[in-house]
Amino acid sequence: MPRYRDRRSAGKLLLDALRPSLQETPVVLALPRGGVPVAFEIAMALNAPLDLLLVRKIGVPGREEFAVGAIAEGDPSYAVADPRTLSFFQLSTEWFEHAKALQLEEIKRRRLAYGGARQWISLTGKTVVIVDDGVATGSTARVALEAAAAARPSRLLFATPVGASSALAKLRPQVDDCICPYIPQPFEAVGQHYDDFEQTTDAEVVALLEQARSRQ
Repeated sequence: MPRYRDRRSAGKLLLDALRPSLQETPVVLALPRGGVPVAFEIAMALNAPLDLLLVRKIGVPGREEFAVGAIAEGDPSYAVADPRTLSFFQLSTEWFEHAKALQLEEIKRRRLAYGGARQWISLTGKTVVIVDDGVATGSTARVALEAAAAARPSRLLFATPVGASSALAKLRPQVDDCICPYIPQPFEAVGQHYDDFEQTTDAEVVALLEQARSRQ
């Protein structure tokens, strides 16, 4: 049976698991689009600022759900790749660079769709919580954490309602704490653990951000 009704109910349950790891009000950064409803519930309950960290998965051609890497917005941008996966699918360095460029364009499009230039909340010296709706391979989360760490937060945490144990093991060395209350064995797909896993729309992201900012 699915563990969670939908992303927002998952956010409320994730908050209970996250609270013991918090020593101060954090900055909450959501990974769009699915991570936004989860992060919204956490930010509202903690009266914490909510922002986005735009990250795009780079998928294998024809099997885009299978991540070979990921890229995050930034100046400069941050990218990670899995050399073994690139080699297995015979994907060249040139292909990866081209795929990165395409995903950066999509990041720019989404930033405009979500309200234009980011009103980036300073992360330096603060507790930062990166939130997603689930972790399968961890490539998206890895590059997001790398990008956030470059801003020198005092503590960096990653929180997700459900994840694969192998992916979480790779993420833990990057953070001060990794919070995931449900680690199913075996793990096949994030969506299997939600009753409602309909894709979060751009309009929903904008509405939740506006609601969060009006509260702040």
